[in-house]
Amino acid sequence: MIENFQVESFLEVLASEKGLSKNTINSYKQDILQLNNFFKKKNKNIKNLNVEDFKRYIFSLDDKGYEKNSISRKISSLNHFFNFLLEEEYITQNPIKQIQSPKKEKSLPTILTNKEVDMLLDEAKKDDTDEGIRLNAMIQILYSTGVRISELVQMKLSSIYERKNFFLIHGKGNKERLVPVDSKTLEMLNKFLMVRKKFINKSINEQWLFPSKFSKTGHITRQRLNQLLHQLSINAGVKSKLVSPHKLRHAFATHLLANGIDLRSLQVMLGHADISTTQIYTHVLNDRFKKLIENNHPLSKIDI
Repeated sequence: MIENFQVESFLEVLASEKGLSKNTINSYKQDILQLNNFFKKKNKNIKNLNVEDFKRYIFSLDDKGYEKNSISRKISSLNHFFNFLLEEEYITQNPIKQIQSPKKEKSLPTILTNKEVDMLLDEAKKDDTDEGIRLNAMIQILYSTGVRISELVQMKLSSIYERKNFFLIHGKGNKERLVPVDSKTLEMLNKFLMVRKKFINKSINEQWLFPSKFSKTGHITRQRLNQLLHQLSINAGVKSKLVSPHKLRHAFATHLLANGIDLRSLQVMLGHADISTTQIYTHVLNDRFKKLIENNHPLSKIDI
C-alpha cells in the first residue's frame, strides 16, 4: 500500500522542481491512486510488488477498455513515481522499469470544418446576454489563437498585451508565448470587457480575464465551458461529439496549415515543445488532399 505522504512528497517535487501544470500533476496523482486501489484490494504491500504484479495490473487496464496511449501514459507516470520512491529509499527496486509500454497509436484528430465553426459562431452571436457575450468571446479566442482550454480559463486581465494586439499565454512548464489577436476577436473581446464586471465577486476575482462568481478558482472552469459548448453545438445543429475546446484548437491548427502557414510558426503559436507534435496536422491534411485528388482529379475518372 502507498502512503499518503509518499504521494504528496512526489507531487511536491513535480510542482517545485519540474514546473509541471496543475492538470498534469493531478493526472499523476490519479494514476498513482488508481494503482494503489488495485493492490489495496489484494492486500499487497508496495515494497513487495514485482514485475508479474504490474503485468496483472496492466492487463486489468486493458480489460477495462483503456486505450494503448492511456496505458502507456499511466506506465510512464508510475515509472517516475517508483523511481522517486527508489531514490528516497522507500523501496529497493523499481519493477515497472521492466514493463514494456504498448506501442502508441497515432490517432488523427477529428476536425471541425470551416462551415461547422461558422455555424457555432453564428449561433453564439444570437445570444446577446452577458453570458452569451462571454461565451462568444471565449469561442473566438479559442478558434483564432489555438490556446488550450486550461490556458484560456486561467488567462488574467494582464494577459492582454501591447495595445490588445497580443495575448501573453502561460503554457505548459510555465513557458510563456505571445499569440496575435485578429480584429474580429479583438472586437468581441472589447464587447465582453464592457460587461466583464458583472462576473466579478467583490473584487476577489478581479485578476481573471473570465471571472466567475460561482467558481472556487475565481474564474470560469473548464467543465463549465465544456457544458456551454455542448449546449451551443446542439443549438447550432453541429454534432456535439465534434465540439470541444480541444477540437477548436485542432480546427485552428488545421485551417491555418491549409491556408499556408509554415509548420514552425504553427508550433510556436500552439506552444508545442516538439515540432513532431505539430506535424500530426500535416497527416490530417495529407489525408484530405488525397481524397480530394481521388474524387476530383481527371485521371481518377479514367478506367485503365
